[in-house]
Amino acid sequence: MKIVSIVGARPQFIKCNPVNKELQKSHENILVHTGQHYDFEMSKLFFNQLKIPKPKYNLGIGSGYHGKQTGEMLKEIERVLLIEKPDFILIYGDTNSTLAGALAAVKLHIQIGHIEAGLRSFDKTMPEEINRILADHSSDVLFAPTKTAVKNLKTEGIFNGVYLTGDVMYDALLHNIKIAEKSNILEKLDIKSKEYFLTTIHRQSNTDNANNLLNIIEALSQVESKVIFPIHPRTEKFIKEHRFEGKIKRNISLIKPIGYIDFLWLEKNAKKILTDSGGIQKEAYLLKIPCITLRDNTEWVETVEDEWNILVSTDKEKILDAVVNFVPSKKQNNHFGDGKASKKIRNILEEKSIKK
Repeated sequence: MKIVSIVGARPQFIKCNPVNKELQKSHENILVHTGQHYDFEMSKLFFNQLKIPKPKYNLGIGSGYHGKQTGEMLKEIERVLLIEKPDFILIYGDTNSTLAGALAAVKLHIQIGHIEAGLRSFDKTMPEEINRILADHSSDVLFAPTKTAVKNLKTEGIFNGVYLTGDVMYDALLHNIKIAEKSNILEKLDIKSKEYFLTTIHRQSNTDNANNLLNIIEALSQVESKVIFPIHPRTEKFIKEHRFEGKIKRNISLIKPIGYIDFLWLEKNAKKILTDSGGIQKEAYLLKIPCITLRDNTEWVETVEDEWNILVSTDKEKILDAVVNFVPSKKQNNHFGDGKASKKIRNILEEKSIKK
């Protein structure tokens, strides 16, 4: 069986790795990197650290407005699919790479497997939400990470081809946390476990909105402990454009983007995590680190229901209150599977191939 896997952003690199390892045992798996994350620290470093095979195709699309970026990806992915003629394509999550892959494949009548299907924030102002919905409704096989995701798909009338597999990022986390134990990032940054907060900001609604970005920066600047802030290129750009550099106080340690293994160790040892990332909310939950989410909603509702994650938006007072007072009080549940989602995905694809 020939499979084309399409990735383009940091979380997709992480998710695809355990799946790739399973598929390569008995199938031809071709990796296509759209180049959506074009910065070395945000892309190539992940391939090096996680020992992901070099993509056969690197489309080099880079950044841009959503329509332009998605359109260029669609054109280039279609070209690759016409050359390779795969039995399946695999798409991951909710990026523009995901949507472009789905549109290219469905028009060529190539079967689509969507890993991390069924997630919903129910906020259509988020580009990711549109990408998820369109990708799910284009896919033939939908690999749902949670029971909530299965329920969301049923609500939208999608019953066939839906499989509850668990979460491939949990597979990756179980493997990579062992590697991360060898990280010396705490020593490099001169910090100690549980004595710092970790934050990431990259979402358009926070970076492109000057008021939201300022609220977050001012709240972080009032945190009494050290705040480690690996700064996304997008966030750095808008901090400079809005001239907010002077608002960043000495307790905030701005660092360049770092490799996934080092970042994982920073997550594991943080006192709390403040983020607008979906994937990091989930990683925080799996690592048993309280998470403060700088958004109005989340696709990982289980983390909020279990009270290990709190939504504070960009409200300065809510952020500071959560920094001081938010302490999880509920027991965690096994929402994300048994760490064997990748094997289940391989078995399902093989079964589909035989029936075809």
